[in-house]
Amino acid sequence: MTSLVVAGRLSPANVGLRDAAERLGVRARLLPPDLAARRRHGDVVLGRVDVLPTLDGVEPGLDALQRIEQEGSLVLNRASALRCAHDKLATARALARSGVAQPATAHARPGASPPAIEPPVVVKPRFGSWGREVVRCETRRELRRTLDALERRPWFRRQGALVQSLVPTEGEDLRVLVACGTVVGAIARSAAPGEWRTNVALGARRRPALPSPRARALAIAAAAAVGGDLVGVDLLPVEDGYVVLEVNGCVDFTPEYGIDDDDDVFATALATLLFPGVRELAELAAHSHDEL
Repeated sequence: MTSLVVAGRLSPANVGLRDAAERLGVRARLLPPDLAARRRHGDVVLGRVDVLPTLDGVEPGLDALQRIEQEGSLVLNRASALRCAHDKLATARALARSGVAQPATAHARPGASPPAIEPPVVVKPRFGSWGREVVRCETRRELRRTLDALERRPWFRRQGALVQSLVPTEGEDLRVLVACGTVVGAIARSAAPGEWRTNVALGARRRPALPSPRARALAIAAAAAVGGDLVGVDLLPVEDGYVVLEVNGCVDFTPEYGIDDDDDVFATALATLLFPGVRELAELAAHSHDEL
């Protein structure tokens, strides 16, 4: 590998990934996806294309990532995986095909009758983030009124919305960071007072978390279902474990996600992505030493 190209916009998480590569001794650049096409031979490209703020699709860049892959370069978070992760309806279908536990989910279309999911439900954009335009409906009347109001939204007229059964969580969830089938970070989130959504953009508090084996296994299965190499998986606690709420293809994360106090989560994620097997060998060696 010559170097790493982080293909995405300038964001704290993307800067953290670029800088972590340098700490690992890997030359790295952060470039928009169209400029990432000018990569050097042997470069690895990490796709970090996000959803649009308008909630009606994905940022430009997927076509560029696809061309890079077709030309023979290694692309992590391929265009196909990002399309699946960013489209919550496609994610739900991929999870269902893989038998991954999730809330009951249906597609609400403009002008159609509301889906036959028993309230309470949550209505959200197919290409949503930051908790924007996410509405909780306690009754079918509320659901119908919400969908009628959404008829004025361009994103709804274009692709409809997702309707999911509400999972009672008392404003708590768990986000697990998965890199190449390995859990490399996690954070627990608590909604702000008077709020039920756990998005940090809406004031939620974050605290360190150590995911259980069951949470790890479910997050890994969800990442595999969409084909993501570096994703965040949002889990909601239920009586017998967890269900997957969504998969974040361009997950924002911070140093707080480190599972151990001294863990550099950005470096851990990149080492797992770029040097397959190295982390597993290190953990096996440490386990063997403990047994001695």
